[in-house]
Amino acid sequence: MNALPVVTTEIPSVTSPAFVLGPERLQDVTPREMLLDRAMGPNRKRKSSEKLRRGRKPAEGLALVARDEDERLIGTVRLWNVKLGERGRSALLLGPLAVEPSVKCGGIGSALMREAIAEARRLGHGAILLVGDPEYYERFGFTARKTGDLAMPGPFERHRFLALELIEGWLDGAVGTLKASGRKFGAVLAKAG
Repeated sequence: MNALPVVTTEIPSVTSPAFVLGPERLQDVTPREMLLDRAMGPNRKRKSSEKLRRGRKPAEGLALVARDEDERLIGTVRLWNVKLGERGRSALLLGPLAVEPSVKCGGIGSALMREAIAEARRLGHGAILLVGDPEYYERFGFTARKTGDLAMPGPFERHRFLALELIEGWLDGAVGTLKASGRKFGAVLAKAG
């Protein structure tokens, strides 16, 4: 992955508002999990998306973080390999996207989204799906128009199931329930993560 730019923006309650985007590192595991707990609450592991992530590694090159000037992890986004139905095409599932609550509204989440989309496109992926707030994700081109015949492996709100085609027509004819298809963790690591 190419070196990522330093992004400077106004972040409330931070005296030096610079942050840097980069690939997730092994030492980010514990700070990332703590950030996700703070940002998403205790029920985050009960979501349908989690069923597709459990025991899997993120898609190659698509686990990104934001760090502040002190190298503290302040944002995270990961994308996961999925298959669209039993014999469907491959795609990516985005999530979770989270930003340290004390620096929300500073452009960190948007910067992570733009970088994740650009990197997924550069790597040749055809589409990204997610379950999230339509008002937030529409700005990046996500819509529910092509997810009507797709489903998550558990409860989800239909209007929040969104997709972005990176290759035009990639989701045409896509039908069925999303299935995990990415790299698996070893048995010991799966229990820890």
